[in-house]
Amino acid sequence: MKRTILIYGLLLAFLTGLLQFIEYRYWVRDLSIEFYVGAVAVLFTAIGIWVGLKLTKGKPIFFKEVDTTPLTKEFDVDGILEKYNISKREHEVLILIAKGLSNKEIASTLFLSTNTIKTHSSNLFAKLDVKRRTQAVQKALELGLLTEDYLSN
Repeated sequence: MKRTILIYGLLLAFLTGLLQFIEYRYWVRDLSIEFYVGAVAVLFTAIGIWVGLKLTKGKPIFFKEVDTTPLTKEFDVDGILEKYNISKREHEVLILIAKGLSNKEIASTLFLSTNTIKTHSSNLFAKLDVKRRTQAVQKALELGLLTEDYLSN
């Protein structure tokens, strides 16, 4: 990375010097300032694209597949959710917490912001009267909001 930055800096210095040389020697009388601004813009755009490609080359992007099969027993979940005043979205967050996902991963899966996930989590913790994610999962198992057999996957 240091090598790329050094090459980029030297190339920019050289090209700036070249533009100054051309400006003073040959074209000072013939071309307007707009031409020079445009030439510099095109040149620096091309260099920026080249450096961006250089820095990101070989760094693959990974997407984590998440199984969103419910961890619940459908026949008694609705009553328990209503009893503890837990919303469907908070229940989805609870399911993904039980699967071991981080707040960032949950936010990505549900297409929400990380702050929204934190809010849902804290509301869920208050409603279940717990302080930690592991306690929330344990309490949800006890209440029948989650099934234990799926947690082993």
